[in-house]
Amino acid sequence: MTIAVDFDGTIVENRYPAIGRENPFAIRTLKMLQEEGHFLILWSCREREELDAALDWCRERGLEFYAVNKDFPEENEKENLSFSRKIKADMFIDDRNVGGLPDWGAIYQMIHDNKTYEEVIVEREHSERQKYTYENLPKKKWWQF
Repeated sequence: MTIAVDFDGTIVENRYPAIGRENPFAIRTLKMLQEEGHFLILWSCREREELDAALDWCRERGLEFYAVNKDFPEENEKENLSFSRKIKADMFIDDRNVGGLPDWGAIYQMIHDNKTYEEVIVEREHSERQKYTYENLPKKKWWQF
């Protein structure tokens, strides 16, 4: 699967033009997805030095992208008259999604397990409820409060 990933507000906290702190588990999750065979495209509004800084930041953490702001590495807008800035990806991970950005654990579950966000949330709620069933509560002695 080809996945386009935004940088500011998605991989890192949005501190544009500076680079914010990493959003928890973003790099780790993206590297796991790459190891599973997914192609990651950095899809960012950053250009020139600011884009280079973001790419360097990712490289320092062991994350390399298949392509940057284009569909494949060899694509060249100057040579291709039909070049389109619209990325052709199977999925987009962006903090500007309707409803915001899910946490990176949910993102991984949705991609790895092919689940909807709703399915991930329902499973989490069910898991939380199971922790507090009568059978799972510690047994108290009559003299304990």
